[in-house]
Amino acid sequence: MGKRVVIATHGHCFDGLASAAMFVRLHRHLEPGAEYVFHAMGYGPGQRGVDPALLDGDENVILDYRFSPSPRLTWYFDHHVTAFADDDERARFAAGAAGGRMFHDGAYGSCTKLVADVGRDRFGLDPSPVADLVAWADKIDSARFATAEEATSRAEPVMRLRGVAQIFGDSELLRRFVPRLVDEPLDVVAASEFVDKAFAPIAAREDDFRDAARIAGRLEGGVVTVDLADREWEVAPTFVTYALFPAARYSVLLTRSRTVCKLSIGYNPWSGRAREHDIAAICARYGGGGHPVV
Repeated sequence: MGKRVVIATHGHCFDGLASAAMFVRLHRHLEPGAEYVFHAMGYGPGQRGVDPALLDGDENVILDYRFSPSPRLTWYFDHHVTAFADDDERARFAAGAAGGRMFHDGAYGSCTKLVADVGRDRFGLDPSPVADLVAWADKIDSARFATAEEATSRAEPVMRLRGVAQIFGDSELLRRFVPRLVDEPLDVVAASEFVDKAFAPIAAREDDFRDAARIAGRLEGGVVTVDLADREWEVAPTFVTYALFPAARYSVLLTRSRTVCKLSIGYNPWSGRAREHDIAAICARYGGGGHPVV
């Protein structure tokens, strides 16, 4: 019987989903025949890191998420600049990195590309069969779209898959989609009947959200603030405030779901104005995290 490999990855996130698929390809390349178990991680209250109890496999992996000092952690890949809570965690990561299986690079646009590049350069993996998956994960997570309108478009099937992952991206969705993304072309998975059916109600909710954000948005000093905490939102699509308020350099969005209030802060790369603030550093003061731009 093969190893039991536990993978904790960023949930409700296309890059977290794609990172898991990319890592499974890497691990299969090194050790065929393993069994993979997936857990979706979040950044809400009480979710400051991976519960050590989850890391109960023969090998334990964290992807696209905060570092854990657990001695049971065997693989780590992340690109968030707020990956480490303190100097002790950085030291523990450095010790693990010396073993050749822990990698962090805040300059990367996506964790998926980090796994692909490390897999190629360090372990001889050929990532070309999933080049589309890597390219799309990098484009989506780093917002490398030509315009805000393109970033919010639903024309491409992969953008609909991204929407499904954002809403339904829990551990069950990872179990359903990671194996498919490992073995099937991205365009086939994205255009599947399951994705179409799952996305249909999401599209209607996104339209409702856009209308509400247009009404609630207030632009002042290059910052658009949108307070939508007066009702519950299960859908809060990214980049909408940039498309609605193209002159805004920064966006501050407050939303509320059934379980959590969320403050989303980001830099609008299509504003035509340079970013002057490290958003990750600001949010880290209050327990948040991410990248300098979001």
